[in-house]
Amino acid sequence: MNRILITGFEKFHTASSNPTEAIVNQLGAQKISGLITAVLPVEFGRSWQILKQLMDEHQPDVVIALGQAEGRSQITPEKIAINLDNARIPDNAGNAPLNQAIFPNGADGMFSTLPIDSYVEILRAAAIPVNISYSAGTYVCNHLFYNLQNYCLGKTIKSGFIHVPLMESQATEFPGLPTLPLEKMVNAIKEILLLHK
Repeated sequence: MNRILITGFEKFHTASSNPTEAIVNQLGAQKISGLITAVLPVEFGRSWQILKQLMDEHQPDVVIALGQAEGRSQITPEKIAINLDNARIPDNAGNAPLNQAIFPNGADGMFSTLPIDSYVEILRAAAIPVNISYSAGTYVCNHLFYNLQNYCLGKTIKSGFIHVPLMESQATEFPGLPTLPLEKMVNAIKEILLLHK
């Protein structure tokens, strides 16, 4: 049985919630065998430090980090993380790095090692909107994704990042932006989990 670590993020900036925290909390409450869940701070540096500690403690076979992507209408597994921190807004600790390399001598990009083509196939079959993304941005999500992929180089751990849309309860805070029902997003992640059992 594979050990799978799934993380979400806390709310950030002016938002009162984060769909990935809700997804992770629902999955954690279901006591799924082999599943470890955690909610990370929206902070450059610290988010990765905590994820690394969780990986060292639990020794997962698969790590899937989730993040909120307002403006997207689909669940989007990310293909590549880039070696750049460039914050449009400060993180929850007030950090706002601009045009900084995550690793000064690191690779320009790090690819996901998750079977994201298979994710797309099974989610489309389940009538869940999904598409591969080729940009995880330059905020904390990408920072975590790049660090994760760099750490997993040469290891057997399958790892990567998935962005999800806003949930319906956020519609009033983000007027005009697309949303997806929380239950549909939870079901999407459960479908993905089945691929790793």
